[in-house]
Amino acid sequence: MKVTVLGATGGIGGEVVRQALLAGHEVTAVVRDPSRFSVDGDPTDGRLRVVTANLTSPEDLVPALTGRHAVLSGLGARTRKDAGVATRLTRTLLTAMETTDVRRLVVVSAAPVGPAPADDGFLDRTARALVSAVLKDVYTDLRAMETAVAGSATEWTVVRPPRLQNKPLTGGYRTVIGGFPAKGRFIGRADVAHSMLALTNDPAAVKQGVGVAY
Repeated sequence: MKVTVLGATGGIGGEVVRQALLAGHEVTAVVRDPSRFSVDGDPTDGRLRVVTANLTSPEDLVPALTGRHAVLSGLGARTRKDAGVATRLTRTLLTAMETTDVRRLVVVSAAPVGPAPADDGFLDRTARALVSAVLKDVYTDLRAMETAVAGSATEWTVVRPPRLQNKPLTGGYRTVIGGFPAKGRFIGRADVAHSMLALTNDPAAVKQGVGVAY
């Protein structure tokens, strides 16, 4: 599979690049600052291409998208001060995709943006409400991003993880298409990346939000 990864210098995007290469895929990593990009292993077999692009310009992105089978995006706010970046940069991506032949798109959002499990207990509901209040601007941004993605002509999937952790890949996570795993409170960035790659080839996930958690 030939994939383009946006947000390749971030925790999730970098893991998508690393795992995709290990799986034998051809990867185009789109970065704004190449000095911040690194990947484990030896990419000299030619399956990795690093493209520096201005993510506010659709025209800059088109060469990195043309001929790809899918786009996986880890774009999002690194801090509360960055709120708005997910919507702004994803709209640039969607505009660029309109001029190419690539239609499959997998993006990262967050659990509080999607539906809560029907059997959530008091503690989980309280924690969800508290986090949503503290990170209100970030989640408002992600909701707007999801709206833009859902209104596009792409074959999209939105992945919604809970609190992120830096831990090795386990593969022991749960996914719920159209919902969220009960009592799913944490997940590692490496497992989010793994789920994104797996969902890319899952027809049931097209035009769906997918909750992922341990």
